[in-house]
Amino acid sequence: MGEYTINQNKEPDITRRAQRQETGLGRRGVDAAEWVKTALGFEADEAQQEILRSDKQRGLLNCTRQWGKSTVTAAKAIHQAYHFPESLTLVVSPSARQSGEFLRKAAGFVRKLGIRPKGDGDNEISLELPNRSRIVGLPGTEATVRGFSAVSLLLVDEAARVSDDLYLAIRPMLAVSDGALWLMSTPFGKRGFFYEAWANGGPDWARVRAAATECPRIGRKFLEEERATMGERWFRQEYLCEFEEAVSGVFARDLVERAITDEVAPLELA
Repeated sequence: MGEYTINQNKEPDITRRAQRQETGLGRRGVDAAEWVKTALGFEADEAQQEILRSDKQRGLLNCTRQWGKSTVTAAKAIHQAYHFPESLTLVVSPSARQSGEFLRKAAGFVRKLGIRPKGDGDNEISLELPNRSRIVGLPGTEATVRGFSAVSLLLVDEAARVSDDLYLAIRPMLAVSDGALWLMSTPFGKRGFFYEAWANGGPDWARVRAAATECPRIGRKFLEEERATMGERWFRQEYLCEFEEAVSGVFARDLVERAITDEVAPLELA
């Protein structure tokens, strides 16, 4: 077992409270934000409530650093697992360490339900609920994530740092289940699938933007210090959720895109 293992192959210690709650498994129409507040003790702010309540199949969370994206999406994962028996939620991150930290947050919420966290017996970074729903964390390597199917909820944490190859490898996991896909990240330049989905993904994607200036948990004095320390470009990316140009770019990406057209006939050389 690795350092970040949450896999305890023991029978769950279910309290009477959890046993009573288990009779409600599978109920639909529950207000997710209210359930998370009551059952998990997590009081979401307005933007976080939007994520919890969204029924869109495709979602994008573009948020500042230290906003709580892992916490709110861990709560979303527990809500999914608790109310939909035998469902599978996958969490993909750039590294096994990050996936492990996500599962630790989820395990904390499971304890709030009166259930002792245990793994699924197959995956090192995993949780299984008494209704046989599972949450599995995966490392950010394309070669090791294949083999899962019928995924109900697919969460990609730090999506701007995940490779396009990995993203393309995990999308087919939703084919049979028609499951939901949420990408969560702070921006990392105008590149990669996270940027493309945000800028060009169309109306099928729910978009939630959460800048530090709109977050009550981040103080103005701290932000002023950060702006002075890291400079305007990095500050706008890390805290204002803006997709900045790469430093090495000669021309801005939007200028290049506007210069491309299919209205010009190709030059044919004899």
